[in-house]
Amino acid sequence: MAEGDKPLLIKRYASRRLYNTETSDYVTLDDIAKFIRAGREVQIVDLKSGDDLTRQYLLQIIAEHESKGESVLPITVLNDLVRSYTTNAQSVVPQFLAASFEMLREGQSKMMENFGAMPNPMAGVPGFEAMQRQQEAFLKSMMGGWTGGTTGPAPDDAADGDDDKDAELKKIKQQLAELQSKLSKM
Repeated sequence: MAEGDKPLLIKRYASRRLYNTETSDYVTLDDIAKFIRAGREVQIVDLKSGDDLTRQYLLQIIAEHESKGESVLPITVLNDLVRSYTTNAQSVVPQFLAASFEMLREGQSKMMENFGAMPNPMAGVPGFEAMQRQQEAFLKSMMGGWTGGTTGPAPDDAADGDDDKDAELKKIKQQLAELQSKLSKM
């Protein structure tokens, strides 16, 4: 397996410091976020117990970005996520979110392909190519956090007759559509 294919192993010491095993130096949460934005998978484990702490640290990175005013998740979505931990919809939400982000990744790929393939009447203008490269870099940086795989297919809405689950799933779909609309306006 090539080095880029396996996750970057970060070890957490008893002092809570995070150690990058590839570069043999300590890293911060910001460093880990940069690795992920660059497309690298990261695995964070406790040195002593061997417990996988990746999910905990990824949630912490998201929480820090949200608290700094870099909000991506609307309050209604956050409320629905909290509710999903206390309802039977918990089994539906992870699959739905994974399928939704997979759709966003596919849309991003198609948008980037179409962006590069479009003939532009401005192509003859001096400096146009540099401006186009800057736009492509901007789009890649904006969408760079959405790389990787998915956990499975979207759940079948018709398979469950429970009205509460259907209503909650419909609400989540509506919120996702609103989020996609906002992203498409960026």
